[in-house]
Amino acid sequence: RQVTYSKRRNGLFKKAGELAVLCDAKVSIIMLSGTNKIHEFHSPDHVTTKQLFDQYQQTMGIDLWSSHYEKMQEDLRKRKEINKNLRQEIRQRMGDSLSELDLNKLQTLEQDMEKSLEAIRGRKYKVIGNQIETSRKKVRNGEEVHRTLLLEFDAREEDPHYGLVDNGGDYDSVIGYTNEGEPRMLSLRLQPNLASGGGGNGLTTYALL
Repeated sequence: RQVTYSKRRNGLFKKAGELAVLCDAKVSIIMLSGTNKIHEFHSPDHVTTKQLFDQYQQTMGIDLWSSHYEKMQEDLRKRKEINKNLRQEIRQRMGDSLSELDLNKLQTLEQDMEKSLEAIRGRKYKVIGNQIETSRKKVRNGEEVHRTLLLEFDAREEDPHYGLVDNGGDYDSVIGYTNEGEPRMLSLRLQPNLASGGGGNGLTTYALL
């Protein structure tokens, strides 16, 4: 059927074009296929379908658009009524325009507000829970970094060769100078003062100028 429709449509449009050229006629064709596809043909003099419809209305003395206009007006009235009701409901939820409501409507509005409040509370608690979990993850990551640093410091303390200089040629690199001669940070480990009774090891960092 689609193949036949396509062939017959092309033949009809060809005949309509010949009729418009040979007879100087205004021709407009509108076709709707079985798959709801619209195909149009207009005369070569660029006449539009609307122009032909307007001329048809004037000649026949009828109005093709009145029913369509009435439907559009009815749809517009319905949409305005819906918009009015929504605006009034918004004002009532904000605590305004309550004098128009009776006891049953006020109770219904109160129940709706309580349900909305529960939904908002649930959403708020979920957001707070997510923020708390994120903070806990950050704290755990910080504790893990802290434990790693403590293990590294303990490993350096147990190394007997840490901080010793075997020859003078490596002195600059040990005390904190780079290969380009730029100063580094120097870390000095202080032993406990047995005379003063102090305990524990101290780590002091100095910037070499």
